[in-house]
Amino acid sequence: MSIVAGCDVGSLTSKAVVMKNEKIVGSHIIKSKPRPQDSADAAMAGALSAAGAGPDDIEYCIGTGYGRDKILFVKEARSEISCHGKGARWLLPSVQTVIDIGGQDCKAMKIDGDGNVTRFLANDKCASGTGRFLEVMAKVLNIDIDAMGRFSAKARSPVTLAATCTVWAQADVIKYINSGVALEDIGAGINTAMAQRVAMLVNAVRPEGDILMTGGVAKNVGVVSTLEKLLGRKIKKTRKADPQMAGAIGAALLSMEQLNGNGRKDT
Repeated sequence: MSIVAGCDVGSLTSKAVVMKNEKIVGSHIIKSKPRPQDSADAAMAGALSAAGAGPDDIEYCIGTGYGRDKILFVKEARSEISCHGKGARWLLPSVQTVIDIGGQDCKAMKIDGDGNVTRFLANDKCASGTGRFLEVMAKVLNIDIDAMGRFSAKARSPVTLAATCTVWAQADVIKYINSGVALEDIGAGINTAMAQRVAMLVNAVRPEGDILMTGGVAKNVGVVSTLEKLLGRKIKKTRKADPQMAGAIGAALLSMEQLNGNGRKDT
């Protein structure tokens, strides 16, 4: 069987997936390095090691993410939109609406039965609905970003951030810290502020069917639970793979399509 790969170089993390017969045989995720090529090399080396394969074993590889045009070992680069649509469909075959929160942007997509995107909206002008927003806030609170999601469940009186802009929201958080407000209440307020921003984007695409979140924020239970309340809909979970790997998975699936001669280019 053919072995293919996908590499997703994002602003915060970089991921690589090796697939055989549409099954993941190796994957790896790292914190992105200053140079996209270094991130791609490290992520792919980890995925190949996990798969027990070498670079020469890969018959086709597609790159995606903000650093996709800097990856030297891929055959071609594809948009994050197309890759996340394919990846989401593989993660949850019933999905019709995808919410992808990356480091630099947030995207809401509707996909068809083949994982092709039929409609999408993206917010890449403001950091408040992105992974970068949570990263900045975690640094202000002096906590690990993974702990942010758990704060919502522990909060007794969540704060309200008056500003949606990351810079002004950061000032609000500092004010609450200096006032002695519990970190759990501040963290819950941060999660809510982000969920509200994302909900506006999702509602604008008129979500249908099962909803799946991809990207690292999909693992933030505080944002997910608040977003469910705002949308009035459940967000499905997947156990097939880490939702943060969706872009790399989609890139690998598109690689398989290209290898089989039935791939189509982005439109």
